[in-house]
Amino acid sequence: MIKAVLFDLDNTLIDFMTMKNECCAAAIDAMRSEGLKIEREEAIGILFEMFDVHGIEHPEIFQMFIEKVNGKVDYKMLAEGVVAYRRAQGRYRKPYPDVVPVLEKLRTAGLKLGIVSDAPSQKAWIRLVELGIQDYFDVVVTLGDTGELKPSPLPFRKALDMLKIQSNEILFVGDKPERDIAGAKSVGMKTVFARYGFQTRVGNATKPKPAKGESGADYEIEEFSDLLGLAEPVEVSQREL
Repeated sequence: MIKAVLFDLDNTLIDFMTMKNECCAAAIDAMRSEGLKIEREEAIGILFEMFDVHGIEHPEIFQMFIEKVNGKVDYKMLAEGVVAYRRAQGRYRKPYPDVVPVLEKLRTAGLKLGIVSDAPSQKAWIRLVELGIQDYFDVVVTLGDTGELKPSPLPFRKALDMLKIQSNEILFVGDKPERDIAGAKSVGMKTVFARYGFQTRVGNATKPKPAKGESGADYEIEEFSDLLGLAEPVEVSQREL
């Protein structure tokens, strides 16, 4: 019997990378208007390379970026970039279609709901509160709770301990096969690959989406609402991918 559904947060519930791409582009445009001496596409590429090294949530990434490109930090330029980024967040930070009504239906069906995210605790909770979905979840596990990133089994085990539910009675939904799917499977959870959230473009880089069936997940969905066909509290063995 399925008794709970756990979700990754970014690119599973929230269209995070679209927001990140657009916000970073807005920040770079603002910094270039203040004299940042680099072409827009090259700047985006460098910034996302720095995210790969320092983490996509690094709090001083723009300061480090300006110093790398211009040789020193210009605080007026930095402020212009940060403000432009924050303004763009308000336009682009939003859940995927049908997230709220689907969460409502899952709760009504008697399922427990939770989050297992690599985001820092404060930022994860701010996103949930901004979107108004913070009260749907019985458990929220973030990077600050275990200090381990997925696919480490520790965040998933933390959620299991909090829920007091057997791992084979839980569906985990995520967009990253190598982190979400692999990590959840390692503790015995049933897994759902959110194909709609897989990012083929990050900064200037592109990568192919896994062919259907190549994610390693037990199930795959093209839209968030497809989850309703899998997450009813029935025997998972009766379902087919």
